[in-house]
Amino acid sequence: MKLSNSYIGLPEEFYQVVNPSPVKNPKTLIFNEDLADSLGIKLGNEEVLNFFSGNGLPEDSVPIALNYAGHQFGNFVQQLGDGRAVLLGEINTKDGTYDLQLKGSGKTMFSRQGDGRSALGPVIREYILSEAMHHLGVPTSRALAAIATGEYVARETFEPGGVLTRIAKSHLRVGTFEYFASRQQLSDVKMLADFAIQRHYPEIRETEKHYLELLKKVASNQSKLISKWMSIGFIHGVMNTDNFTISGETIDYGPCAFLDEYHPGKVFSSIDQNGRYAFGNQPSIASWNLASLAGCLIAFIDKDSDKANELATEVLDNFSKDTNQRILDLMCNKIGLDGSKEENNTLLRRLLKIMMDNEADYTITFRNLSKVLNNEPDGFLKEFLKKEEITAWLEDWKFAFGKENESHDSLAIKLDEINPAYIPRNHQIQDAIDQAYENDFSKMLEMIEVIKQPFTEQSKYDIYASAPKENQKVSRTFCGT
Repeated sequence: MKLSNSYIGLPEEFYQVVNPSPVKNPKTLIFNEDLADSLGIKLGNEEVLNFFSGNGLPEDSVPIALNYAGHQFGNFVQQLGDGRAVLLGEINTKDGTYDLQLKGSGKTMFSRQGDGRSALGPVIREYILSEAMHHLGVPTSRALAAIATGEYVARETFEPGGVLTRIAKSHLRVGTFEYFASRQQLSDVKMLADFAIQRHYPEIRETEKHYLELLKKVASNQSKLISKWMSIGFIHGVMNTDNFTISGETIDYGPCAFLDEYHPGKVFSSIDQNGRYAFGNQPSIASWNLASLAGCLIAFIDKDSDKANELATEVLDNFSKDTNQRILDLMCNKIGLDGSKEENNTLLRRLLKIMMDNEADYTITFRNLSKVLNNEPDGFLKEFLKKEEITAWLEDWKFAFGKENESHDSLAIKLDEINPAYIPRNHQIQDAIDQAYENDFSKMLEMIEVIKQPFTEQSKYDIYASAPKENQKVSRTFCGT
């Protein structure tokens, strides 16, 4: 596995050269063979264990920790950076360039008071969730390997340690731009913008206003991303600007979760005390983060500051409009209707209101719509206490898609290709982590198999399609730091 590293062509303030810290007794829990094949990575078992535990370095690796700042829960922190992660280098493939990063690999100059390590639980959580998102069709970083270190880390208690190997199109964040903009190092902001354009959007290099085009590209990709999150009931939990990527990928699976029962105000993250990053707030927070990026780029968008602000404001306004419409389109698709028609949007909103009032499970409700069309309504109706409301809605729904000339059979097939049967449910992930802490990794490995085919029902995996019972519910999720 030969690596390159374009980041080291940037000035030294952009990163720290630092080796991963070795661990005593590593063990490979899982290596993502499918992902490795797609990247052209061919390694033996010893190399996997050595490279991805941090005990050895691949050929030509120049490991670095990246420097960045960020708005965390709305408050600006001028110095963050990779406090427990090391970028080993980049893999160049026919499909593009990908970062190869270790998480939990030891201290860097950005660790502050942290130990630079990760407990095994967050490693398992990110592996399962990021791979699930990929197979659900959501842009995301991916997990290449999970390693148990054979050591313990001190958190609230002593927990087994782990290292995750993460693949991403890059690790450039809005917070990377904020680091230099906050210090008025505008030449570095410009250099970073040029690097981002070269890395992600080379087609805009020759445009007249390519820094404006960069803002537009990031806005477009983030709009697509957030709308997909909303359509599958995903809550990121920490949408800080240092977790908001220039590539438009989901990154940093800390206290994230999928909805069980539907509510737009739902929060799982233990550190989100005021619900800033609640499920229904995600589109507006994305706009807020994008505005932070616009503020960093504003000096380069146009020499006339008034004109630059006007152009940036137009991008932000369009982002909000586009994202709202994309969400409506994807959500209407989940009930088999055209999102451009206002009457269909009204029908969707009615369903969501009924779901909220009945505390209906988000994933199960949409998945079971096909059962109604297959004359198996009981599976759908069991989610609702107030049967009259939902029965009336079903009649109006059938009338609506009848107007669009959609047959029951064809629509049922289409709905099952859109609405997943399996998501990585919070209680199942926690069970997998709990069992792993007892040295049993079978649940983790089984979940990883289940999420590879989220739209295909398999009777042996029925437990993964079920909502949690009251005593199984996970109401709080936690950061992995």
